[in-house]
Amino acid sequence: MMQTRVGVIGGGQLAWMMAQEAKKLGISLIVQTPHPDDPAVALADGVVFAEIADVEGTKKLAQHCDLITFENEFVNLDALEELAATGVKFYPSLANLRPLLDKYQQRCYLRSLGLPVPDFWAIDNLSQLENYPFPLVLKARRHGYDGQGTFIIRTPEELNAKKPQLERLDLMLEAYIPYERELAIVAGRGLTGEIVTYPVVETHQEEQVCHWVIAPAALNQSLHTQTEPIASHLLSSLSAVGVFGIELFVTAQGEVLINEIAPRTHNSGHYSLSACLTSQFALQLQAVANLPLGATDLKSAGAVMVNLLGFEDSDGDYAEKRAILAAIPDACVFWYGKKSRPGRKLGHVTLLRDTSARSELLALAKQIEKLWYGC
Repeated sequence: MMQTRVGVIGGGQLAWMMAQEAKKLGISLIVQTPHPDDPAVALADGVVFAEIADVEGTKKLAQHCDLITFENEFVNLDALEELAATGVKFYPSLANLRPLLDKYQQRCYLRSLGLPVPDFWAIDNLSQLENYPFPLVLKARRHGYDGQGTFIIRTPEELNAKKPQLERLDLMLEAYIPYERELAIVAGRGLTGEIVTYPVVETHQEEQVCHWVIAPAALNQSLHTQTEPIASHLLSSLSAVGVFGIELFVTAQGEVLINEIAPRTHNSGHYSLSACLTSQFALQLQAVANLPLGATDLKSAGAVMVNLLGFEDSDGDYAEKRAILAAIPDACVFWYGKKSRPGRKLGHVTLLRDTSARSELLALAKQIEKLWYGC
């Protein structure tokens, strides 16, 4: 039987982790990236060196692949449509991506499905903001990630100071939600329509960057009832193929609201590489290659994943710190091989435990952060 050849637009750590799983599944993985030092380049079976949005590069990628999937959303859908018209297969399909890549359009789509979202408004001119109370949550409609493109403006003075930056962006306004917790769901849908869902997890962000994930999240019956149908409803409505990440807020009143949808593997699911029977990266490949979807159960009662973020500009590999983390029982350390800069995701560590008690898993996350950041 011929080996399935999967192309990935993007060569970062998500593609790197996908490449690890591709080898186990007997799938050939070819990536498109402009950077020879991207993490996935060393593991991929082939590389097309081109910018992410370079459709000529994607045309070359398609010549070496049976299908193409995505590591990020920084693509030009209109240009890719021309390739799709020639028979190039994209998963998720471009039709799946179209209502999701623009955050305002994503909100409109989710609301049309009856899914819970914060109040939101399109912003054509910053003068419109005079009609809304502070704090303001402004989001770039395209290309925001890891907090980039999200602005929480608390005072008129802060708004005035940021105007030069904001005026260059196409923005939407969102109601400020003083949430109690953040949750996330990762789910996948195959070509046959089968949907599998990972446990709902609790995530913790600082400056809109994920610091740690606890699996499973501690949910009361109300939260379970609210979260349980979201992923299947969304993926079924889209007829999507692939893995999606869904970020959620829990308000002080116990209401669940969708923050954002990522039409790809997601940071909140990195724990699955070590802690689940099938990782989100294997599931992505199974879904797009029309293979049976694996089980997503946890291997242990609980798990915690901590992102190893850069805290300085450095070319170092932090081997000593990583060795300390790796020596912790049932710890798995993943290192992406990137140069350090403050806030950059350099790797992650996942620890499996025989308890799902939030207090114990949270204490473990704090312990890991203390070892990594030295504070």
